[in-house]
Amino acid sequence: MRLALFDLDGTLVDRHAAFEDAVADLVHDHAYAPEIERWLLTELAARADRADFDRLRTVFSLNESADNLWRAYVDRMAASVHCRPVVLAALEELKQAGWRLGIATNGASDIQRAKLSATGIADLVDGVAVSGDLEIRKPDVRLFELAASRCGVSLADGGWMIGDNPAGDIGGGHQAGLRTIWLRGRPWPDDLHAAHHVVDDVTDAITILLNETE
Repeated sequence: MRLALFDLDGTLVDRHAAFEDAVADLVHDHAYAPEIERWLLTELAARADRADFDRLRTVFSLNESADNLWRAYVDRMAASVHCRPVVLAALEELKQAGWRLGIATNGASDIQRAKLSATGIADLVDGVAVSGDLEIRKPDVRLFELAASRCGVSLADGGWMIGDNPAGDIGGGHQAGLRTIWLRGRPWPDDLHAAHHVVDDVTDAITILLNETE
């Protein structure tokens, strides 16, 4: 059984565009001042979790609970994020070709799963491993092991990792014994082993997998 593990943000979905929309909606819904929007856009730019909203409440002396603010943000992100139809169709084709599909992503478990559900990706994959599940992050090999296990396969049988993060996805994939496909965009570290393939779009990566015979 052939295995393909995919990163989520920056690979299957555009987290950046969804993030800006989600923050704008959150600020609008709560009638927050512009400085709160600026803080959110700065502090949550790379990633967000429940603890960030404890800090938000402290910095701006907000009355609403951090739990409610976090849930509102998760809901706004789920409503804002999209997966292109061509990507969903390519994943479906890969699945129909007999591949096991998994997600190996960093992030808080509830927000990443909300995005997977809202975009329809959850219906196409066999297993999901989020760094929040184990409080570890890629490139830790244990996250790849968990993703493979939840797909019903073992890393010992090989497979592929597809993602945009050089160290987390490609470096971690190599450490896990996987072949790798990198979606170019981020700076590539000089000391990192090259990916097996480099593409501009995840659909190009799926085309490579569909042409694999082994």
